[in-house]
Amino acid sequence: MDPESARPEFALTRRRLLGAGIGSLIAGKSQAETFRRIAVLDWAMLETLLALEVVPVAATELVQFRKIAIEPSVPPHVADLGLRGSPNLEMLRLANPDLIVSSGWYTWVHDNLERIAPVVSHSVHEPGHPPYAAAERATLALGGHLGRKPQAEAYVHATFREIALAGQGRADRTRPVFLINLGDARHVRVFGPDSMFGDVLQRLGFVNAWPKPTSYAAAAPMPLETLAAVPEATIAIVSPVPPDARGTLDSSPLWKAFPAVHEGRVVTLPPVNPFGALPAARRFARVLSDAMSKLVVGHG
Repeated sequence: MDPESARPEFALTRRRLLGAGIGSLIAGKSQAETFRRIAVLDWAMLETLLALEVVPVAATELVQFRKIAIEPSVPPHVADLGLRGSPNLEMLRLANPDLIVSSGWYTWVHDNLERIAPVVSHSVHEPGHPPYAAAERATLALGGHLGRKPQAEAYVHATFREIALAGQGRADRTRPVFLINLGDARHVRVFGPDSMFGDVLQRLGFVNAWPKPTSYAAAAPMPLETLAAVPEATIAIVSPVPPDARGTLDSSPLWKAFPAVHEGRVVTLPPVNPFGALPAARRFARVLSDAMSKLVVGHG
């Protein structure tokens, strides 16, 4: 090792360079030329890269991502780095990235990541804060880092237009909406206004039947009778639904007693990534507005 590299002032300078010096590292080259092997840890950032038509060499928990996010699709050659909560750093080294895209949820491992490659971090989901605007900022910032600013701007505008158009559908917006995942036949997770689903729900013109913060994703499993608090609400179930939950619910006296159930105001949505960015926002707006419009048509 070069003796100079072991000196504290050198390490400090290098860290500053890695933290803020993506531009300095690429002097004389464009970002697109420099970052050819990108690894990504955060699902929101993975979605954003794919939306910008940047395919990473490695990402976390891809089997689950493909089941839940559905879109954008991940090419089969992308290496899997293991769990989002504990990414496999040895696999990350083997992927030989020249850039690692992370988020604020990985500060605990940030120093280790910097030893592998420069790190750029953008956070979309923060407890208590609606994430849509943060997803726009992250998309534009990442597009700027990667030399894809026009694509990022176009995607932000297209997403805004798609959600605005979905908000003009025929769905009944006079009723509040519960957005839930089913934990099992007796418990639900509820998405509040600080989740991507809750943020987009409001942008579509609906009122969230659960106005409390839910730590950016969903409230911890709560008893099914929580849904009785707003009897006039429509219930939107975001898949996946546990295999045994649907059959048990259909025979549950409590479930059948909810006004939304016996009045036909329950819709089941296909899977959408609750930890996503603008691609998840677009997908959620589309599938929810379609489901709610069909609900109105059915009752008509």
